[in-house]
Amino acid sequence: QVQLVESGGGLVQAGASLRLSCAASGRSFSGYRMGWYRQAPGKEREFVAAISWSTGSTYYADSVKGRFTISRDNAKNTVYLQMHSLKPEDTAVYYCGAGPIFTTTIATQPGTYIYWGKGTLVTVSS
Repeated sequence: QVQLVESGGGLVQAGASLRLSCAASGRSFSGYRMGWYRQAPGKEREFVAAISWSTGSTYYADSVKGRFTISRDNAKNTVYLQMHSLKPEDTAVYYCGAGPIFTTTIATQPGTYIYWGKGTLVTVSS
């Protein structure tokens, strides 16, 4: 069974850094992209960042460009989201997703991702 397990969330002050991890298992993820999404209370899920497992090509939401970095460690089968200069508006549950790459799929669309983790909570206080 495919499993995605997020970790690394917590409570931090504005301006702090945090690294989230997504441990992936159950299949080879070559030909897949991995994405991070977040959902704040009362708001819809929004795209944060994505990476192609094989090529390393990355995509970022405008709101996190220059502050967040997505990466993967193939040997550890893990995807990371390194977050710097955290803001209160970054507070949300962060989810890891995985989906196959096709010519017509779009990294920023949640329908691209067919596997999801249960999320890890990031809270940023002012």
